Amino acid sequence: MRIRNLSLENFRNYARLEIEWPDRPVLLVGGNAQGKTTVLEAIYYLATGRSPLTAVDRQLIHWAALREGLAYAHLRAEVVQRQRVLEIAIALSLASNANGNVRLQKSVRVDRRPRRQRELAGCLNVVLFLPQDIDLVAGPPAGRRDYLDATLSQVDAAYAAALETYTETLRQRNALLRHLAEEGGDPAQLDPLDEQLAHSGVVVAQGRRRLVAELSRQVGPVHAELTGGQEWLRLEYQPNFDPARPPGLNYQMPLTLEMPDGPPAGVSAEDLERAFLQQLRRRRQEEIERGMTLTGPHRDELRFIVGDVDLGIFGSRGQQRTAVLALKMAQLAWMKEKVGDAPVLLLDEVLAELDSRRRAFLLSQVDRVEQAILTATDPEMFSPAFRERAALFWVEGGIIRPYG
Repeated sequence: MRIRNLSLENFRNYARLEIEWPDRPVLLVGGNAQGKTTVLEAIYYLATGRSPLTAVDRQLIHWAALREGLAYAHLRAEVVQRQRVLEIAIALSLASNANGNVRLQKSVRVDRRPRRQRELAGCLNVVLFLPQDIDLVAGPPAGRRDYLDATLSQVDAAYAAALETYTETLRQRNALLRHLAEEGGDPAQLDPLDEQLAHSGVVVAQGRRRLVAELSRQVGPVHAELTGGQEWLRLEYQPNFDPARPPGLNYQMPLTLEMPDGPPAGVSAEDLERAFLQQLRRRRQEEIERGMTLTGPHRDELRFIVGDVDLGIFGSRGQQRTAVLALKMAQLAWMKEKVGDAPVLLLDEVLAELDSRRRAFLLSQVDRVEQAILTATDPEMFSPAFRERAALFWVEGGIIRPYG
């Protein structure tokens, strides 16, 4: 899988960009705040429909375009897969509604046909490694949940749809809980939302469970290689409420860390939904009093464990950085296994944070993918052999030209 052509208009600091990517590794070189990371952000946005750097899409529109009344941004890429060639396009625009409020409109097209954002799954797969990804290990749990969701949504449209339903239902349910707490009313109004939350929530929880299990199998050997065989990393999924171990169900096989892929034998999706519903209703009064939903995958956790040590609590910065590097490489292998094509590898200024051993390991992974796009302020941190086989571009002020 590779991107043959990228087109940007009024995206971040790019007023206009049209570039054909050569069929070899690409190294974008330039100073800070010149647009290197923006190129990777645009590619990730075309793959997922979301930015890895902001939750506010209107921030993606070029500030000068907004000042001049051109309140829109266009992104387009031509993607070459093993069996087909696709065109992906996303348009953002700001428009005033009848009340005079400005709202953002987003349209997604694949081969010029309108698509929902979740239908981007499988069109363009990417693995993005940013310097701030070290926060995946020790940062807030929401970042780890977002990572799992973004990874799954790239390859599984059904998961993306369930996540979308769950997120919207959770928003509506929390609003109703606050209303019941402040104004009173019949708690039975929650029943249809509870059913929808349980149905989509089981899909989300089980999807994450399978992903963590599969990534954990991949990440252990990679991490062992990075640490010279001294450490073995495993990923531990910690659900807020485990619907795969519902109370009151009669089954013998426990769900252990060694068998986290799905529910125990004899437990159906209906059983899991029923257990989820029971827990929601058991805590209904408490949730009304607090005005929020306390049960469900929106409160799940992912932990990085070496031996008996939780790296998010006791790991050094070096250990955490190594764990994230191993995770990203495990994700790359997992995606290739799932879709049959290696994803596009996007590496943003990450070599500067690594020692020579880990730097060499990461650059060796470039040869495992069809396309890799890297950024750096200093090309000298790359070996002469790598610079010789890569295509170097200079990035300055939203303009890209050949380096040298």
